[in-house]
Parts: sequence; C-alpha cells; structure tokens
Amino acid sequence: MSERLSVGDVAPEFTLSDANGNEVSLRDLRGKNVIVYFYPAAMTPGCTKQACDFRDSLDSLAAAGYTVLGISPDKPAKLQKFRERDGVTFPLLSDPDKEVLTAYGAFGEKTMYGKKVTGVIRSTFVVDPDGKIAVAQYNVKATGHVAKLRRDLGL
Repeated sequence: MSERLSVGDVAPEFTLSDANGNEVSLRDLRGKNVIVYFYPAAMTPGCTKQACDFRDSLDSLAAAGYTVLGISPDKPAKLQKFRERDGVTFPLLSDPDKEVLTAYGAFGEKTMYGKKVTGVIRSTFVVDPDGKIAVAQYNVKATGHVAKLRRDLGL
C-alpha cells in the first residue's frame, strides 16, 4: 500500500508520456497551479464522464490559472483513442509501471463491488506553484467530482 499525500507535502516529480508520445514533466509546470487526477482506465464509463467533465470545465479552470493533467496506467495508443473519441483537450499521461500512481498514493487496496482489490484509487491533487500539495482527495466519485473540486477551489 502506498503512502497517502497530505496538504503541504512536496508533490512527487514525474515525467510521463502523453497520448502522442511526448514527455510531460511536472517540473516544467512549476509556477502554475496544476490539477493532477488519477483514473483507472480510459474509455470506461466513469473515467469518460470524469474526463469529459474536466474537458467541459477546462476554459474556466485555465482562466483561473489551473492546468489539468490526467494520469492512468493505459498505454499512449489507448489514450490517443480516448482523446480522439471524446475530444479530450488536456494531456492524458501514461503510467504503465504505476510508479507515479504509487508515489501519489493513488494505487493500492480499495473496495470494489464489496470486495477488496488492488488497483487505481480515483484521486485528485492540486499542486501549487511551489510544487506542494494544496489539495489531496482520495476515492473521489467520477460523476460530480469536477463540480465539487471547483466549489472547493472557490471557482
């Protein structure tokens, strides 16, 4: 089980490939507020709903100074299909080894349909301009999460 992050912790650095195979590094976004959300699998109903909610809120999030990154264990080719199918306009990053998921405490034991399983824990973090965790939310719901996050951020 990976350690959970708390507000004030230093955000674990990462460099991952996006849907087009380009590398995206958290370090390159220093000085910005970054929403990093972890989801189990591209093109599944809940993950699609969540990605589309972020997509639909992207303009207002960007206007408020937030950059959005989605991370899953999916390979870049699947992420590319997801982006094309659903018009996702922010970077979707591939973490097939689950190293970043684990570093953020977003991979481990969870309850699914009443059973304990090991997998991706749907989680969202806001990394502040100094690279610290400003918001850490675990076990978020796919539906309604973006609206709740916007309320929590005062947007």
